[in-house]
Amino acid sequence: MHQDSQFELDQRLQQDTLFVADLPLCRLLLMNDRRYPWLILVPRRQGMVEVLDLCAQDQAQMCRESLQVCRLLKQLHPEGKLNLGALGNVVAQLHLHHVMRFAQDPAWPGPVWGHSRAQPYGDPDAQELLARLRSHL
Repeated sequence: MHQDSQFELDQRLQQDTLFVADLPLCRLLLMNDRRYPWLILVPRRQGMVEVLDLCAQDQAQMCRESLQVCRLLKQLHPEGKLNLGALGNVVAQLHLHHVMRFAQDPAWPGPVWGHSRAQPYGDPDAQELLARLRSHL
């Protein structure tokens, strides 16, 4: 698969997330909010807004990578409820949220978006979690 050499991550995604890894198609990011296990996939293709904008091969690859992220989150948090979302209301760049939800989380049962200010990971916790996620990929 050809990677778009012009790929740039949206500024909002860049400021709100931590880099986990580059998968064959997508950049995998961790939302910098310790209240929720929350991963985001962003296809490394410039100008993509909707899943339909991807070619069929990339659509299939994004689906495979999303399933990989789903399995990872369920492995790490088997008691949680996995939510997927591709809203794009604030960030137009195509990205897919994978959020584990729990009855005791602050936004339950409502959406996590816009609920309250994020609570960022501290550096040691962030580095430990990133290493753990990478080891499970």
